Amino acid sequence: MGLLGLGSLLGGGAVAGAYSLSVTRQRHALSGLRSPMRLVFLTDLHYGLYIGAGSVRRWVDAALAERPDLILLGGDFVDIRPGEQPTPLLEQLARLQAPLGVYGVWGNHDYGSFGRYDSRWRGAGQPGWQQRRSELARQLEVAGVQLLRNRAAQPRGDLQLLGTDDWQWGERPDLGALLAGAGERATLLLTHNPDILPTFPQPIGLTLAGHTHGGQVRLPGVGALVVPSAYGTRYAMGWHQGAHGSPAYVSRGLGVSGLPLRTLCPPEVTVLELVPGWS
Repeated sequence: MGLLGLGSLLGGGAVAGAYSLSVTRQRHALSGLRSPMRLVFLTDLHYGLYIGAGSVRRWVDAALAERPDLILLGGDFVDIRPGEQPTPLLEQLARLQAPLGVYGVWGNHDYGSFGRYDSRWRGAGQPGWQQRRSELARQLEVAGVQLLRNRAAQPRGDLQLLGTDDWQWGERPDLGALLAGAGERATLLLTHNPDILPTFPQPIGLTLAGHTHGGQVRLPGVGALVVPSAYGTRYAMGWHQGAHGSPAYVSRGLGVSGLPLRTLCPPEVTVLELVPGWS
């Protein structure tokens, strides 16, 4: 096989990898939790440019098959132009059901889709992005997704769930204030960008993040080539520690950005079995 044929083969595999699916199972002991909890984490859907309703349907099916107690969505719902309506995405997200609810946070591509900043694909930023953000938030609420934008919720009496705005384009959270109401509850932070990890003012029981796509393109013996992070490849994927030894899991995400390619980095539905105890 010549170089051209090899390149075509690898390129075809990378495109196919972008639309494959894996279910990653993790177990984590969480201080303050009184009984086990099954959680499904979906992040970086990127509906629009390269991702259609069929992909989202498969991800939702995979999540529902796990019969989770709680479903969390880590942002970057959309990759659309300002004013476009993600109706097929909303129809699929409305299928998500869990006894303790479905919660989500914003990511940087959501803000790009609102028109918050300039991009090559969408063009110049546009006024009125706050209204477009409010409208998508309303549509997500109708679909059953509760947005946590620098606020906390208690899906269960023993769990304080914290959700932050996007670290890059949103409003910076006051994590100390959000944690102040936790009391003896377990604490779980839902955020989009793992660059928040070194800023924690005190320990957090568990953090879930996305954004990095695991680098999206990884090479044997090298790992991720590029990761969109101020810390390089440090938080590319998997388990990490934030400030004060706070454990964090960074998902490879589900969609793609830049190009519709993934190599050695399959899209990920994350299933976490949370149990009482110390991590």
